[in-house]
Amino acid sequence: MGIIEGVVTKQLVRHCDDRGFFMEILRDDDKLLTRFGQSSLSMSYPGVIKAFHYHERQDDIWFFPVGNAQVVLHDLRETSPTKGVTNVFYMGEINPLLLLIPKGVAHGYRVLGSNPVIITYYTTEAYDPASPDEQRLAWNDAGINFDWTTENR
Repeated sequence: MGIIEGVVTKQLVRHCDDRGFFMEILRDDDKLLTRFGQSSLSMSYPGVIKAFHYHERQDDIWFFPVGNAQVVLHDLRETSPTKGVTNVFYMGEINPLLLLIPKGVAHGYRVLGSNPVIITYYTTEAYDPASPDEQRLAWNDAGINFDWTTENR
């Protein structure tokens, strides 16, 4: 099956010269977010799995400027034509990709390689500690049934 309905990727372009590079990540004319709520940054150590959670009210956009990660999405939305579909994306320094994760799609990631990752993420709502929009599932949730191990080929 194809990409989960509502999930969007944007391949990022690096503009390189003898000083380094410049890269736009998110622009208002990309029209990826219906509204802007918050921008956040997080670092995770090698081997860490941060999964799974989903939101009922907000969409997320993820970007990994440092390190590399295996990102797993699973469509939990009852009315979605892609309900039950799982997608895997490899994102980070090797593949600079912007990923839109719609509300109702469970998401998580595993740090790949021997270096930490940094993730920046953008949401359509600011975090509200009195009413957090974050529903948790176990990293090994039986309903998602994702195998996080790397297959040796």
